Amino acid sequence: MEGWNKIQANFANLNLGQSASKFAKGFNSSVQATKERLGQVAPEDITELPQEYRDLEARVDALRAAHLALLKIAKVYNSESYDYPTQIQESIAELSTTIGHGLTNFAATNLKGTNLPAPQPVKAEEKQHKTLPHALGRASTNAAKALQDANAGTGAGSEDRLAKALTFYASASDKIAVARLEQDAAVRTNFLQPWQSTLTNSIAVALKARHAVAASRLDLDAAKQAFKNAGPAKQEQARLEVENAEDDLVQKTEVAITLMKTVLENPEPLKDLNELVKAQLAYHSAAAEALNAIQGDIEELSVAAEGEYRKSREH
Repeated sequence: MEGWNKIQANFANLNLGQSASKFAKGFNSSVQATKERLGQVAPEDITELPQEYRDLEARVDALRAAHLALLKIAKVYNSESYDYPTQIQESIAELSTTIGHGLTNFAATNLKGTNLPAPQPVKAEEKQHKTLPHALGRASTNAAKALQDANAGTGAGSEDRLAKALTFYASASDKIAVARLEQDAAVRTNFLQPWQSTLTNSIAVALKARHAVAASRLDLDAAKQAFKNAGPAKQEQARLEVENAEDDLVQKTEVAITLMKTVLENPEPLKDLNELVKAQLAYHSAAAEALNAIQGDIEELSVAAEGEYRKSREH
């Protein structure tokens, strides 16, 4: 038992010694960083990193900035209603309908088997997509119907033509709306997710390696300063610490250079950008096709209406 206690005591002393050494090393590095920030360290006393490393740092920073800049804007595709006109009255009406539907179904379920009359469950209204093409399609459909109802049986030609043109436009808007939703889904899956993944994975790993290099460089410069100020009794130990710190910095710099090169050579960002362009091209092509299909018909209605109007003014 006594021997075990001695082992435990020696092990504890070893751990304490290691912890103290680690704490002292971290403290010296913090002091070194503070002095550098305050301009209290001469430039020649700051270890200079290889030019290749510094060039790679600048390139990785630019790559990271490019990812952040595009993500800041393109994240709008995560929200279906990014181009939807805000209509408070519509939102209130939808909220009232949703609450009414919920209360009706709640009562239908909970009043079963009681003497109270239970309402029949009702089916929830189909969700209305909130995009500009959807909004234009719905507005055109409603406007065409209103014109048709108002002019039913009157034979008013120009109004009928407008209703017909609005019906054409509503049909095209519905096709564009479908393409808009397909575009957004493609952008989210094929661009936003992998683009964000590159930022939070490979670029983040390279940045972590760079932070390790920065910390190791501070450790080395702090060790050099300690060696410079060490007395004769601690000169050898201080020299060994400088050598270990130099080896550590070389190793960490090599790792960081490899990781940064890997990030910069990665073809994924280009592939992801191509997917964004493809999704947008498909959407705009579908929109152009839908509008082109109705533009001639609407122009014919417009020309006929204008001719009828001019003719009526001649008499």
